[in-house]
Formats: sequence, C-alpha cells, structure tokens
Amino acid sequence: MILHELLTYETLRAIWWVLLIGFAATDGFDLGVGMLLPFAGQTDPERRIVINTIGPVWEGNQVWLVLGSGAILAAWPPLYAVSFSGFYLAMFAILAALILRPVGFKYRSKRESARWRRNWDWALFIGGFVPSLIFGVAVGNLLLGVPFWLGSDLRIFYDGGFCGLPSVAMLAMHGAAWLVLKTSGPVAGRARRFGRWAAMATVLLYAAGGLALWLFVDGDRIAGAVDPNGPSNPLAKTVELAPGAWFANYAAHSWMLAAPAFGFLGALGVLWSLKTGREVRTLLLSKLAIFGIISSVGLSMFPFILPSSVMPGASLTVWDASSSHLTLFIMLVCTGIFLPIIATYAAWAYRVLWGKVEEKEHHRGRPRLLKGQQRNVVFRMDPGPAAGRHLRGAERDVVRDDGGQGRRRAGQRKRLNGR
Repeated sequence: MILHELLTYETLRAIWWVLLIGFAATDGFDLGVGMLLPFAGQTDPERRIVINTIGPVWEGNQVWLVLGSGAILAAWPPLYAVSFSGFYLAMFAILAALILRPVGFKYRSKRESARWRRNWDWALFIGGFVPSLIFGVAVGNLLLGVPFWLGSDLRIFYDGGFCGLPSVAMLAMHGAAWLVLKTSGPVAGRARRFGRWAAMATVLLYAAGGLALWLFVDGDRIAGAVDPNGPSNPLAKTVELAPGAWFANYAAHSWMLAAPAFGFLGALGVLWSLKTGREVRTLLLSKLAIFGIISSVGLSMFPFILPSSVMPGASLTVWDASSSHLTLFIMLVCTGIFLPIIATYAAWAYRVLWGKVEEKEHHRGRPRLLKGQQRNVVFRMDPGPAAGRHLRGAERDVVRDDGGQGRRRAGQRKRLNGR
C-alpha cells in the first residue's frame, strides 16, 4: 500500500479546506491596533505604549499570513491563480500597506519631531486599515461571485475590476480587546470605548450582510452528483444559480448554525465584557467572533471556494480545484511537523511577554530639566509568571542628566552590566 493512500483524496481535500479557513481566522489584532493607534493614543507617550503592545509579536503574527498564501499556492493552484491575478491591484495595495508597518516601527522614533512621528503614526494606521478593508472586500466578492471564466484548456480569464464593500469593524474590535488587555489608564479607557462601538458595528454589519445575502444574492448550487475523489477539473460539473442557495447547508446540517451563533455571541460577549472589565475574556470572545464570522462564510459556500459570476460552471470547489493526492499528503505531513513548532514558540513568546505595557518614570525627587531637555521615559513590559527574575533584572532605569555630568548610581551600573 502506498503511504499517501492512508488518507483518501476526499479526506485530504476536506482537511486542507479546514486549514484554509483556519489560516484566515488566525490573529488580526495587530491590524486592529494599527487602526486604533491615532485614536487610542492622544499623546506621544500614549502612542508609544500602543505600539509597544504589538512590537514584540507583530512579526510573528505575519507568519500566518505568509503560511496562508503559501498554502493556497500549493494546495489550491487555480484559486491562487485567479486570486492573485484577478485581484492584482488589491494584492498590491495590501503589500504596499504591509510594507509601511515595519518601516513605521523602525523609523518612527528616529527623530524627535512631533510632525515626523505623527506622520508615521498615520502610516501605521494605513498599514492596519487597508489590509483589513481589502480582506473584507475579498470575502464580499466571494459571496457575490468573481468575474472569471475558464477556457476549454482550463486557462483562466478574468474580466472584472476592483470592487466591494469595506468592513473593518471586526478587526477594530479585536485590536481594542488586545489594547484593553495590554494597557491601563487613558489608553485602555479609549480602547474600551472604541471597542464597544466596533462590537456593535460588527453585530449590525454581520446581520445586515446576512439579510442582504438572503434577499438579494443568488447562490451557486451543484446540479447532479459530484465525485469528491475525482480529478481536479472544474468544468466537469454543472452549476446553477438559486435564491437562498448560500443558506442551504444550514438547512441540511443544523450543526453548522454554530458558526453564525459564535459570530453573534462572540461580538455581543465583547460588548458585555468590555463593560464588566473582563480583559482576558474580552480577547477570547473577540477571537470567537472572528472564528465564527469567517467560518460561517466558508460553511455557507461549501463546497465552493471561488464562485464565478460570469460562468457558474467554472466555479472552483473543494473537490475540483486542489493539487494532486500525493501533493496534499506531503504538505499535510510537513504541516504536522512544523505547525506545532511554530504554535509552541508563539505560545511561549506570548507567555514570556505577558503583562501590561506601562509608562514609568524613574527619578529621585523633582528632576531639574535643562532648556530643551525632556524627561526620559521608559516603557516596560510588566513581567508575567513565565518571565521571572530575568525580565525584572532587565528593567532599565534611565536617570536624568544631573548638571551635564551624567552620573549614575553604582547599583544601576551593576544591573546594566549584568544584562
């Protein structure tokens, strides 16, 4: 028996469809924090606090975005071809916005100019807002159908443009939940207020979108039998449009109703939890809402993953747009090895960096500031249970310049040398 035949072609296709939904539902709070940066932080120290909440983790979070893109390329080549060619301008806009993020984190504090820092703050806002907006546009276009068609030789042709409805409330809610967990004082208060508005907007937009989908959008439906173990040929099926077809799966499989229930209950739970001050619970409920909303889209469309609005028969499904049986199996083995390693490292990093990010000043008495001088401000991460004495020993006191002599206490020198 060949090793990859331990799992049927149908099973592997279904597993990679679940992983595709999982990649789409991971993370996102760092994009939300970027959107809230100019509003949650009113002063430069407050904005530095906001940035420092995601500074240690945002690069790791983008690993999931890279992994998701790579998984689409390897597991669903036709889906990758249509998405990254048809939505070329959208993908370019996402890439340009994401490039602003590392540049903004790197160069924001290179100059003391308030204008310089304010401009980079808005660049970081764009880096969070634009990807969130376009991801929402992409999901909307999936349900409305994408204007592509296939030739007899399965070549892909795209006849559409860049269009769709923006929706960023969900990730703004998630970013606010993260800021409430990681900050205190005025920043947390503003994040709590913005989070309540974002949670209400998420519920209303989600409900309005579902109602519009039910009343005004015809969904795709496969006519006849489908072989889940058959070859990847999208033209081998017959597809017809039918009113309410995107809700047929919920009528046939009642357990799928859990997905929209998670979406609504998660967002309403965030709204309630922000009022009661349950910080960890707020973040978990926000993650539940995101998972439920994204999963409900996938379950509504199943087995479709990219419907065509101009040639329904060319619509891509889980059963006819995947790579070969052997390719999916090799990818699954690699994922089973490396995904737990990445997840374990991410969990360890979050545990080590657990705690609130706060502004702390260290000085003796009232510091005497020279003309043009500013008081030195230190931002530290409160050590959590896993950090122990290592983070506490790494805290650094910046002492004011005393008459230009720059004297430091012996204890401070000893602690700095021991880092």
